[in-house]
Amino acid sequence: MTSRALLCSLLTAIFLLAGCAHIQDVTGINDTKNEAKTSFWVGRISLQIQGEPAQAFFAGFELKGQADNGELTLISPLGSILGIMRWSPGEATLMQGGSIKRFASTDELLAQTTGAAVPVSALFDWLGGKNTPTPGWLADLSQQGNGRITAKRVDPAPQADLRIVLDK
Repeated sequence: MTSRALLCSLLTAIFLLAGCAHIQDVTGINDTKNEAKTSFWVGRISLQIQGEPAQAFFAGFELKGQADNGELTLISPLGSILGIMRWSPGEATLMQGGSIKRFASTDELLAQTTGAAVPVSALFDWLGGKNTPTPGWLADLSQQGNGRITAKRVDPAPQADLRIVLDK
């Protein structure tokens, strides 16, 4: 087995071994002084794209905020921060290796970072147990109570498979 194949097998095993749900709600105050719920999730994410060539993205993550204002930190299996994505209305940034890249939208940010546009608003709904119909995506929330979510992008091509395992 080549070292690359061994590394891929090891990474796949790490992401498949663990995980049960961990959802922590924290209360924050928004601009109008009304209470707003902000969510926080920790786990692992896998995104496999069936293109030519096929691509795979694996990372640990911490996600906090809401679909319109949030932060996603991606973490390597060894614990180092791969990047921090932040977004708010009209702004999306990626902090990586001491530099900051700016993007026109959260969809563009995620597409450039992971290789596929992952629908952020649907992602927050899926994590919260709500199966919101999302054009081009089919979500399976049957294991959401156990901290596992899968979604498949069927349109546009290439097909992409998203898997999330939440930590306790």
